[in-house]
Amino acid sequence: MYSSHVVKLDSEAATLALGEQLATLLHPGLTVFLYGDLGAGKTTLARGILKGLGHHGKVRSPTYNLVEIYKLSRLYLYHFDFYRFNDPLEWEEAGFREYFNQDSICLVEWPEKAGEFLHAADLEIRISYSGTRRIAEFSAATEAGEQCLSHWQKRVSD
Repeated sequence: MYSSHVVKLDSEAATLALGEQLATLLHPGLTVFLYGDLGAGKTTLARGILKGLGHHGKVRSPTYNLVEIYKLSRLYLYHFDFYRFNDPLEWEEAGFREYFNQDSICLVEWPEKAGEFLHAADLEIRISYSGTRRIAEFSAATEAGEQCLSHWQKRVSD
């Protein structure tokens, strides 16, 4: 059984800061699933991750393009949003399989829309509402995800 960690987010700035912290632990080959209702903060968290990885430009939601590609030094980060998929077969037909490799990081919003065609994530982040704040629950789904989460929890506790 892999571990999980919960973070309370009081503002958009807190969500961005969390993404920046998380960025320091991500490495090529990782896939991160982002779950949450519309407007929960998935893209905001992705913006923070990209900023933490050194991206200084605009970060657009990939809702209409399905994927935004970021080249950061020798790293490719693919930010997907499958919200508009009506059938999991659309993922297969879109030809995204090649993006999920050992040389890239993949952030995926609405992964459930790709169904069984999308392989398991290393980390899953669920953002939900709790009154006026949001709650981000991180859970590791693979050994690589467990290592990332363990390193992050160690940093947070120091």
